[in-house]
Amino acid sequence: MTDRVPILKLGRVLLVSIQIDLEDQTVLDLQDDLAERIVTTGAIGVVIDITALEIVDSFVGRMLANAAAISRMLDAETVVVGMRPAVAITLVELGLSLGGVRTALTLEKGLALLERGRATSADRG
Repeated sequence: MTDRVPILKLGRVLLVSIQIDLEDQTVLDLQDDLAERIVTTGAIGVVIDITALEIVDSFVGRMLANAAAISRMLDAETVVVGMRPAVAITLVELGLSLGGVRTALTLEKGLALLERGRATSADRG
């Protein structure tokens, strides 16, 4: 049995705090769990906190991009927060720019980014 990444609900935002090593099955479970929670909670935003990740590989980079794409398809925006400089450098070196994934340095900045995006969408709507 693999560990599950907890998904916490903060108002209309889901917080995914990755605190464990990501094995293939854990990542697949996370994608399924996240999609289900977005639908059941009606979340409009997802914050993925990767502060605890010290190293990444192309699989983890693709997982972040896929999670953001799944969230977008379900009408929720995604922000990745807590990226360490070494992680950013590694992702660039691997050629994974994470297109379409917004980032912020801290959880607070990530939540503010989602809030601004929501306000902008409401102004257009």
